[in-house]
Formats: sequence, C-alpha cells, structure tokens
Amino acid sequence: MAVDSFPAKARKISTNIGAHYVDNARILPWRSPPGSNLPDPYHVWLSEIMLQQTTVGAVKSYFDTFTQRWPTVQDLAGAKEADVLAAWAGLGYYARARNLYKCAVYVAETLNGIFPQKESELLKLPGVGAYTAAAIAAIAFGERAVVVDANIERLVARLFAIETPLPRGRTEIRAAMDAITPRHGAGDFAQACMDMGATICTSKNPKCDICPVQKQCAAFAGGNMEYFPVKPPKKDKPVRRARFFWIEQKGKVLLATRQPQGMLGGMRSLPDDGWAAGNDGHATPPMTGEWQVHDNVVQHSFTHFSLEVDLAVYRNEKIVTNNDDNIWWALDDIANAGLPTLYAKAVKWKLKEQK
Repeated sequence: MAVDSFPAKARKISTNIGAHYVDNARILPWRSPPGSNLPDPYHVWLSEIMLQQTTVGAVKSYFDTFTQRWPTVQDLAGAKEADVLAAWAGLGYYARARNLYKCAVYVAETLNGIFPQKESELLKLPGVGAYTAAAIAAIAFGERAVVVDANIERLVARLFAIETPLPRGRTEIRAAMDAITPRHGAGDFAQACMDMGATICTSKNPKCDICPVQKQCAAFAGGNMEYFPVKPPKKDKPVRRARFFWIEQKGKVLLATRQPQGMLGGMRSLPDDGWAAGNDGHATPPMTGEWQVHDNVVQHSFTHFSLEVDLAVYRNEKIVTNNDDNIWWALDDIANAGLPTLYAKAVKWKLKEQK
C-alpha cells in the first residue's frame, strides 16, 4: 500500500462517503442528523462505552433506560454503583459498567460535570481508550480526530487492500483513515464510515452494488472483498468448569455479590465455586448439606474461553448462612436483580425445571 497514492483517492472517498451519509444516515437516539448541531457529549460518551464490542440493536434499549433514569452525568455520578451495574446487566463486558460509573464520578466531581473537548484530555478519563477518546472528540466537539472502530477497520482495509494481518495491520489502517478524514466534519465522517461498515461493507456478503466508493475500492477491484481485513488464525478456546449453588426458601433465592475485582466484579450472582478465566471452580458448596447436582445446565462463551456450568441445588430444610454479602431475593422479582446473563441463564433453567 503506497501512502503517496492517497491524496486524489482520499478526496474522492471522503466526498462520496460524506454525500452518501447525508441521505442515508442511520437514525440513532444518541446522534444528531448530518450537518446539524453537535450532540450532547454525555450521550456520545455513554453510547460509545455501551457500543464497545456490542451491537447497535442491543444498545438502544439500555441507552434509553440510562438516559431516562440518569439524564445527566451528574445524575449518573449520584447513583449507587450497584444500581448502575444492575441496570447494565445483560449488556456484557461488565468492566465497562464499573469504569462508566468511575468516569461519571470523576467528570462530575473533578471537572464540574463538563467533559473535556480534546482527545488527549479525554484519554485521561477512566475507561476511555484511544478509539473512544477520538470518537467523543470528533462527534461531540467537532475536533478532527481519527476514529477507527471494527466497522471502519473493515471498510478501510478493503478500500486500500491492506494485507498486513491484524493486529499489526491496525497501524496501516489508522494511517489510511487519517488520510481520508476531512479537516472539518470529522464526526459526521466517522459516523458515515461506521454506517458504511454496518450496512454496506459487512463482514459477509458486502453490498458492493450500492457502495458509493465501489470504484475506489482496491478489494472490489481484486474481487476479494471478504479476504479483508486479514486476521490471524483463530485459537481454540479453553473450556472451564464452574458450579453454581441454588439455595431457596419461602419463595426467595440466595444471591451473593461478587468481589469488586475480576470478571463480573461487583455484580449480584448466584453463589459459585470461584471459577475464573484461568481455572476451573473448586466445586465445593458454601455450606454442608445434601446437594443435588445438575450437570452442564449452562454453556456460556466469553471472548477468550467458554464456561460449562453445573447447578447444585440445596435439599435440606435448615439453612444456615451468615455471609454479609448474601442477599435473599424474591423469585417473582428475580428479573430486577440485575444478574449477569451467565447467572440469569442458570436461574431460567432452574425455574423452568421446577415447573
């Protein structure tokens, strides 16, 4: 890929993508229409954190819930962390929720509720990485910043037929995106590229026949669009084993609060056996008694490993537990406990099995 070949091609790409966006921009609750006033930085930040490794379809309802319940960053900062984590339940990647809360508190208490405009300053906020800082700077404040998410990565890799496999290829992809990002309107352009990747330049079966930059696309010229971006061979995921414990009395089930650090930190859950990404759980119950074990009732996939879960049900009438982090939760209100998807799956299995 010759960087010297960018200027003329870059201008044509920028112009065509920008024009396409004016007529075809997706209507999303956190966006402003093309060419209009800049959106609320709080909405941009919130949506970008939620959208990390998560689809637009999954995020919309959570965004609505958060903005209705906590209309400003000060409102979010004044919430209880447990309530924020519970409202996030089901969206996954829960470290984002913890950092979201930390960032809200930092902005509200240290910055008087005002998000910084510069990319370099945004990078200092908890949970804000290079992509998110660039996206907020460009979309919320109109700064020229180079925004590269997964959709843009795919689009740009194809436009310039970037052969270097990921993750090393990201340096070249960013340089290419830098070359085609206009000096003014970088936020609209970034969102235009996101939309292109989400709706036209898709992973499988890209809609090249309606693509506004088909004539500028090196991958289309070579007839090998789906080859890009080049990815390293997939590694087999290790499979871990876990055991959850079901302790029920008088229409309530015993829940625990997970340790603040580590996976699903600070979330409510069923008591479990200390499983982790790097090891199986110990399968030892939290108290002595008769337990009926149901094997492999839940299979759940994380980014780097898969988890198979047994559910052990306590069979004795007498229940003795004095753990401070245990909570008795009414089963008819279990949907409002804010359980992560993994634990919600086990609850769903058990309640269905009881019928």
